[in-house]
Amino acid sequence: MEVAQRLGQEISIESCRDEWKVLTEDYEKCIEKHREYRKTAELYNSQRVNCKSIVQRQLKKMKALKAVLKKKKEGSSEMLEEMSEREKSLEELKKFLPKKNGFYLSLIVGQMNMVLDSLKEKYRYKDEYEKFKFFCNIAMLVFSSTLYFFINHRIPDALFSYMLLWYYCTLTVRENILILNGSKIKGWYFMHHYVTIGLSAINVLWGDQASYQEFRPCLMAFSIYQSLVQLMQCYYQRGCLYRLRALGERDAMDITGEGFHSWMWRGLTFLLPFLVFGHLWQLYNSYILAVIAWGQNFEIWHVPALSLIFFVLFFFNFLTLVSVVIQKCNNNKSAVKQLNKGTKAE
Repeated sequence: MEVAQRLGQEISIESCRDEWKVLTEDYEKCIEKHREYRKTAELYNSQRVNCKSIVQRQLKKMKALKAVLKKKKEGSSEMLEEMSEREKSLEELKKFLPKKNGFYLSLIVGQMNMVLDSLKEKYRYKDEYEKFKFFCNIAMLVFSSTLYFFINHRIPDALFSYMLLWYYCTLTVRENILILNGSKIKGWYFMHHYVTIGLSAINVLWGDQASYQEFRPCLMAFSIYQSLVQLMQCYYQRGCLYRLRALGERDAMDITGEGFHSWMWRGLTFLLPFLVFGHLWQLYNSYILAVIAWGQNFEIWHVPALSLIFFVLFFFNFLTLVSVVIQKCNNNKSAVKQLNKGTKAE
């Protein structure tokens, strides 16, 4: 029938009846397949709940037994080692079982299970997160460049600030889901996005006043630079993580992120000057806003609030960067000492 339709031939009523008969048979198979699917889905959900209950019971009993064994001086070391191995195994099992959502995520989706069922789905979600960041940064680079060079109006500026607000809100939701699925996102670089949400929200509320127009060129130039640096990080970090995962040195669920991380010493140190300059620019933004606020006797609350937030971003970004550098230097010193000891022993 499809061939006849493509050739423009007339289709008889008998052909239509035959086609309908075939469709009816397919429909019956479809109903049966859907019934099997629903039965399997219900069984799967039941088994998942039972498995979670068993794992939690194992961990709870082992914790109590471990507390007792630690008080024993003899004959407990071997059992404690076995229990430590068992705990690691159970923690691996928990990666695929439902977990309680954190406070922020529960505000948005409640306590719906957000743990993906397979490694393939976890990797796919992680890749979607990386693509989201990359293409959003391209959009923000184009938008901020247009505002800086061609358009000077508060409405498109507010739309850009709203875009930043939406981006960071969405990013925090996705990151919370990634954490539930095994990604290691923690510390300041996780909290950083919450602070940036506040920054973007104040920018949306800031009216088209003299203070805004005075700070606008610096803000747009900083937005362009930040988008460029984040694009560089997304691009080069993905390649570095792929290489380290192939060598077995990073987890498959590790993601790209702002700032400088310890694993980035493996080929991404050239990004350090760009990051340091960006952090110092945040300090400069804080200073300029403080000068504007002082000159206007703090009449507009947005200005000192933004100055404080930019300073907080600079302080913790720079502090985290310095701590990573210091940690790397200490690790290098320890490695050199061990190598010297080994040489002397020989």
